[in-house]
Amino acid sequence: HTRCSSVSWGSEMCIRDSYKGAFFKMQILFNEQSRTFHLTNDKISYIMTVLPNGHLSQVYFGKKVHDKADFSYLIQSCARPTTSYISEEFHNIISLSHIRQEYPVYGTSDYRQPAIEICQTNGSKISDFHYQSHSISKGKPKLENLPATYTENDDEALTLTIHLQDPVTLVEIDLLYTIFAQNGIIARSAKIYNQGKDDVHLTTAMSLCLDLPDCDYEWLQFSGTWSRERHLKVRKLEQGITAINSTRGHSSHEHNPFIILKRPTTDENKGEAIGFSLIYSGNFLAQAEVDTHDVTRVLMGINPTTFDWKLEPNTSFQTPEAVMIYTDDGLNNLSQSFHKLFQKRLARGYWRDKARPILINNWEATYFDFNEDKLVTIASKAKECGVELFVLDDGWFGKRTSDYAGLGDWYPNTDRLPNGIKGLAERIENLGMKFGLWIEPEMTNMDSDLYRNHPDWILHVPGRHSSECRHQYVLDYSRKEVVDYIYNLLAKILREAKISYIKWDMNRSITECYSVAYPADRQGEIFHRHILGVYDLYERLTSEFPHILFESCASGGARFDPGLLYYAPQGWASDDSDAIERLKIQYGTSFAYPISSIGSHVSVTPNHQVYRLTPLHTRANVAYFGTFGYELDLNKLTPAEQEEVKEQIKFMKEYREIFQFGTFYRLSSPFENNVTAWMVVSEDKETAIVGWYRVLNGINLPYSRIYLQGLNPDFCYQQSIDGKSYFGDELMNIGLVIDDPSAGQPYGDMATSCDFDSKVYVLKAINK
Repeated sequence: HTRCSSVSWGSEMCIRDSYKGAFFKMQILFNEQSRTFHLTNDKISYIMTVLPNGHLSQVYFGKKVHDKADFSYLIQSCARPTTSYISEEFHNIISLSHIRQEYPVYGTSDYRQPAIEICQTNGSKISDFHYQSHSISKGKPKLENLPATYTENDDEALTLTIHLQDPVTLVEIDLLYTIFAQNGIIARSAKIYNQGKDDVHLTTAMSLCLDLPDCDYEWLQFSGTWSRERHLKVRKLEQGITAINSTRGHSSHEHNPFIILKRPTTDENKGEAIGFSLIYSGNFLAQAEVDTHDVTRVLMGINPTTFDWKLEPNTSFQTPEAVMIYTDDGLNNLSQSFHKLFQKRLARGYWRDKARPILINNWEATYFDFNEDKLVTIASKAKECGVELFVLDDGWFGKRTSDYAGLGDWYPNTDRLPNGIKGLAERIENLGMKFGLWIEPEMTNMDSDLYRNHPDWILHVPGRHSSECRHQYVLDYSRKEVVDYIYNLLAKILREAKISYIKWDMNRSITECYSVAYPADRQGEIFHRHILGVYDLYERLTSEFPHILFESCASGGARFDPGLLYYAPQGWASDDSDAIERLKIQYGTSFAYPISSIGSHVSVTPNHQVYRLTPLHTRANVAYFGTFGYELDLNKLTPAEQEEVKEQIKFMKEYREIFQFGTFYRLSSPFENNVTAWMVVSEDKETAIVGWYRVLNGINLPYSRIYLQGLNPDFCYQQSIDGKSYFGDELMNIGLVIDDPSAGQPYGDMATSCDFDSKVYVLKAINK
């Protein structure tokens, strides 16, 4: 690589990948003459430049290209009819409607959706941000009070900060771009400062804007509702706006804050794609706007519909972080980049790299009908079968005997637990198991001591009715005194009892989002301030109790997002634990989230959500590809079923590190086929585990084979079911032949085949 003339080389770094031992090179280059920035590593290039009028223009994001002094040929402009230009000086040269930009505004010749909008004291929302300066630093700065990706040492990433200013309002913006040494990852956020003399109101403050030169993409989103979260939806981009969002106060069951743009020919194993993920748990917007010249603008950040932040002089506002990842190696490669980033540089703490304990939760076994002895009986049988952690779910506190009462009163119900949580935890520990506890700290019931003493602590509008959901109301976490109160109650429980796990639930969306603690001109801040309060409580509890494993939950998957992965390394993927429904839920989830983050359990049949009967082996075969556990009373199984459970647990203990931390591949989609297949491969490629699932049985079906991925082509692997051996290149290019009894089913013999059947194949290298 030859230096081009008049280039200021900024920062350059070579590092060793701590996981694979390979070297990676990353650079942030700045050419002073052309005022062009180039962020690059072995995979990608991200190029932008300062226009003659001082605005920042997007030039290129994609596969790595050589650096050179000037990429201005990529900034195309021409005179177009009915076009507005920014000034006479730049007439027929610069119309922001036809320029790809980094952080655009609306109303000064650009009519597309903006990245930032500021309402000023005169009522104007017009802004004009110009480049002032920039800095390049090693590593990655921490975002104040917000979850974000991080580095463990400064050699893992480089960060570019570009400083912009509006000369009229004196509002300034720092645009942050972090490029990681590995994979095609750029992390982005913006910090807005009011250096003027007047208050302003931020009504739009996006985390990310990316203008792409064409619209030849398919849009992938992950949507659904309660009990069918994160289903893959695909559509072609067309002129106009394609968008998903949440205005519920949380990321929601309906849409996950994650989208993919892929080329129409891209599949799991080849082709270009860009993934966009917002590290945030509140109201969000993710959209792609295609203009009538087929330029695509991607915006991601806090939803402007519910946002209005009063920015006083000498104060600042930090947007959440957004991550975008480029690949030209297909969707599996894109997902694997997200998995590794989220698993190793978003999740934190003691449990980040540890295999997760196999647990049993009492909820579907007992609901509210339990006492201490009944719980110990369930735990005793679970211990006998090999379970390591017993979790007490809802109903242990206050007067909580139903959904109608008790939320907010976080002290033990001694009618049910005469020895309190401390006594129950000791009995569980004496069995040789760990003890876990369910909480829902963001809610209260009107029938609670908390509400009776502090009725103004819920989000509500004075003089109007308050909507209820599940007989509960949302506490106002924008108020520090409310967060402090809940923290003190929960910390007391955690200090006194031997608790190894917390399941943190959140079971309703926000309505009547108004806080009596704030003036009228700050009510647009409450949604965001509430999420900051949730993050504050998570931060305080996880910091004081670092060895407790926290699992996030939100009526299942209503807040399964990267923001909470920063505090809780795993989340309950869905309240729907039916194995067949979980195929789509877990398949969709895998596009962004690592397997170690997916809470997945074996539950009772008929299933309590869809009333489906599924074989015990299929329930386990699906749940293996996650954290794994049980949602039932093992005492109610037959002796044969209990023996099967013991074998399942033994199997999971042997392979859980591979399941949870190996490289995951999707092989056959449940959204397209009757058969779903996926696999995980150990880092050394010596072990692979393949899951195969057929939803409906058939008769005289075609023969079946699955083309595997990620194996070493030169290794010979022994297959666990038939004991035969195959080379890696055979399994990837010829395929794994599936012994499916539905092909050539003998007359009258249905014993070997059924609906909802499945197999798990273990492949072990026998020569290396």
